[in-house]
Parts: sequence; structure tokens; C-alpha cells
Amino acid sequence: MGFERLTAYLDSLESVYGVPGFDVKITRDHETVYRHMGGCSDYARKKPVNGQELYFIYSASKVITMTAAMQLIQQGKMGLDDPVEKYLPEFARMQVADTYQLGQWPPCYPGPDAPCHPARTPITLRMLMSMTAGLNYDTAGEPILRLRQETGNRASTRAMMGAIAQMPLLFEPGTHYSYSLGHDVMAGVIEAVSGMTYGEYLKKNIQEPLGIRELYFHLDETQRPRLAAQYTGVAGSDDIVPTEQTNRYCLSDGYESGGAGVICTVDAYSAFIEALANGGTGRTGNSILTPEGIARLSENQLTPSQLLEFQAPWNRQYGYGLGVRTVIDPEHSESPLGEFGWDGAAGAYALIDPVNHVSLFYAQEILGMPRVLSEIHPRLRALLYEALA
Repeated sequence: MGFERLTAYLDSLESVYGVPGFDVKITRDHETVYRHMGGCSDYARKKPVNGQELYFIYSASKVITMTAAMQLIQQGKMGLDDPVEKYLPEFARMQVADTYQLGQWPPCYPGPDAPCHPARTPITLRMLMSMTAGLNYDTAGEPILRLRQETGNRASTRAMMGAIAQMPLLFEPGTHYSYSLGHDVMAGVIEAVSGMTYGEYLKKNIQEPLGIRELYFHLDETQRPRLAAQYTGVAGSDDIVPTEQTNRYCLSDGYESGGAGVICTVDAYSAFIEALANGGTGRTGNSILTPEGIARLSENQLTPSQLLEFQAPWNRQYGYGLGVRTVIDPEHSESPLGEFGWDGAAGAYALIDPVNHVSLFYAQEILGMPRVLSEIHPRLRALLYEALA
């Protein structure tokens, strides 16, 4: 395997895109075959990236949540087509907005007082996981803000489910694809089924079996100095500027977001996806999921019309499974049928290939950078498979 071209590309990220710092790790079978990092992790650009940084991985958290959900499904404790209301009664009588136009940007989500009609179809766990439930991604919705105020910004994950359920659905459940708070709701379901907080569940059933220590939802004062400096893109240009080290998808100080809440090191997340790339078994020899469960996660769930709502010009070879992109057109992809993963709002990128037992995790910390999705991630994937060939 020759990774020279991948290294050269990574080393060009600062000059071409302005990426201040990055870290990438590739494993095959249960060996690290490549690790490269560059740039700096602090705002002053004086502290070189050293691999100990903590990153907001945002929506890359979703792969962890889907794995946790699939564990409970495989144990028979819940079913993919169970109604959400079976576990979270707040979702029993959902309302659908009368006039919302799907695809508008920026979205103008309907509030609790918008004209609505009762949903004809109950939301199922499958709909939550495949983003077809009709939920929105309004992290500043009126019910959420009200609950934060009432609880002194300490509302728990389970308590926040009631606020999310008060917001109108964008469409009849099951009819369209729309990225949403569905995986946050899945964390609430996991709490209801397991009797643990979401963080406790992950620690017992994913972190401890895989020997992962550096995975958090909230940091203490001893951990915060290791948090990588965060930047945001300037709309209409390729410029980036420093921004505060906060996560707007964390709905309160007591909330553990299944959709975007994880903070971790590259080593921690890599250990997780390495297990998924190897039949669910980590380097520790412990299994977190069966190969059958992994196959179910990566099976496309979208209809042809829903695929059109999901796909972008740079990911036409992918469908959407249970919370992950998944290759459905290997003839137009460097990676094989079965490769899956997801990314994060600040640029994190997870690639999991159970066919070749390969995993790749890339971390950077720039919000609002569209070119990371359309250019950097596809190039990383292409150079990975070029090196493997």
C-alpha cells in the first residue's frame, strides 16, 4: 500500500482550503495502516496537532446512535417497525404542517401554532433511523427554548423528547426524506428501553467493550484545553474565521444528543468504526454488533423519489440506510457495495468498509464549509482506494 498521494493531498489542505488542522487514521483488519496529522489545534496556530485533541464530531455521532439502536433490535428489546409512541408516549398524536414546502433554503420550520392536521400514520423506529419520520431540525424551536428556560438549561435527553414532539411534522410520516432530529429521538428511545441515560448506555455497551475512554457529551475544565479550535466559513467566500467552542446541537447542559453530541479523539472514534469494519468485533476481541446487524444498518431504506431528496451531485452512488450513507451503485464508486458511514457539520468523515475490513476517520473543525463534502471527502475516499489497490 502506498499512501504518498494521500499524504500530499492532506498536506495541501491548508494552502488550498485554509484548513488549520486535521487528523486522519486508517485501519485494515485490526491494524493501523496509516496515520497522518497536520496544522495546529489552537487559535494562535502555535500548537501542532498531536492526536490527543478532542473534536466536536457532530453528525458522525449518528453512526454510534444507530449502532446502539441496532444492538437493542438484535436483542429483541424493540423492533424496527415498532411505533415510537410505544416507548415515548409524547409522540402518540403528532400534527403535520398544512403548507410546509420541503426543500426550501433556508428552512422556515412551522411552529406549534402553524396550521396543521393530525398525522394519519404513526412514526416508527425505522422512520426515525432513515430520516423519513417528518421531524424537523429546529434546534431553536419554541418548545425547546421554553423547556430550557423552565429547567435552567438543564433539561435531560428524556425530558427534551416532549419538546421535540410538540413541533409539527413537515410531512406525513414515511412519505419523504428530510434530515432531522430523528436520531436525537432515537437516543430518547434507547433511554426508555434500556433504563439508562444515553451516555450510560454507550459507556456500558460500546465504549467499555471496545476499550474506548475518550468519548464524551460534556467536558470538564481539565478536558476543555484539549478541544480543537473551531472555525466557521464565511458565506459567499472560501474564508474561515474563528468561532466559539460550543455545539448548538446540544439542546441543553443536561442533554446528550444522539444526533450530534459526541466529543471524542480520532483514536476513540476510529476504534468504534474499526469494529464495524470487522464484523462488529474490536481489537479487544469483544463484539458490539453482529455482521447481520451491520448489514441491516447499511441496507438502503429510501424509495426512488426519496433518493432524489437525499442525493447530492457528489454522492449519487449512495443511498441512505438506517442512519448512514451506503453504496448502492458500486460501478460508479471507488468503494464496494456495503461501504457505509457518515460525516459531521465541522468536517468529520467516517468511512466503513466491511468488505475489505477497512475504516477511515478524518477530523477537522470548520463549520459551514460546503467544499469539505463536495471535494475533500470524495478525494479522501478516492485516494484511500487508490492506495489499497
